[in-house]
Amino acid sequence: MADLSLEEISTQLESPNLRDRMVALASLRQIPAEDAVPLIKKVLDDESLQLRSMAIFALGIKQTAESYPILVQILENDPDYGIRADAAGALGYLADVRAFEPLVRIFYEDTDWLVRFSAAVALGNLKDPRAHDALISALDSEEVVIQQAAIAALGEIKDIESVDQILRFAQAEDWLIRQRLAEALGNLPSPKSVSALKYLEKDSHPHVAEAARISLKKLEEVGSRE
Repeated sequence: MADLSLEEISTQLESPNLRDRMVALASLRQIPAEDAVPLIKKVLDDESLQLRSMAIFALGIKQTAESYPILVQILENDPDYGIRADAAGALGYLADVRAFEPLVRIFYEDTDWLVRFSAAVALGNLKDPRAHDALISALDSEEVVIQQAAIAALGEIKDIESVDQILRFAQAEDWLIRQRLAEALGNLPSPKSVSALKYLEKDSHPHVAEAARISLKKLEEVGSRE
């Protein structure tokens, strides 16, 4: 398919046919952010939640001065929990430290687990150490996926202080939690991390054991450079 011009994309984004609008939005991948964002904005209130979700994701990738305030507005005000979760994820992609406050606030205040999950993942993507308290509190969530996200994010922000708290998941029933733990420990160099990884290296689930092996190698390389 030949590349569409900006004018053709703009026209197609107004098509009554959802597939046309989706193809047009996908066509913006190759377009510079400054040209793409005004067109993405055209479908942010589309009747199709799927298209809105795609548009929000696109805003996280196509970064202009407008991207951040638009995503925060959606995060804080949209009535659809899936769209709020998308906005949280997109703010993580932006990697704008200003997103820390709205993400932490939505993490504590939103009633939907999917939004809180996306906020935890995004806080990890920001790599901001201020997320410590929120992520530690997430370890006590009743939702296993939020615990997974929190463990992964604590690794992302390289929160050495969290090692003692996350080690309690070394024998978690959910193997994905154990895998996230093994991956996170690879970013948290300490004697306790090495000891836990040697234990996880013998895990009955191959994905957990492999993640532990990779993290041990990573920590060995870090140690050899110091």
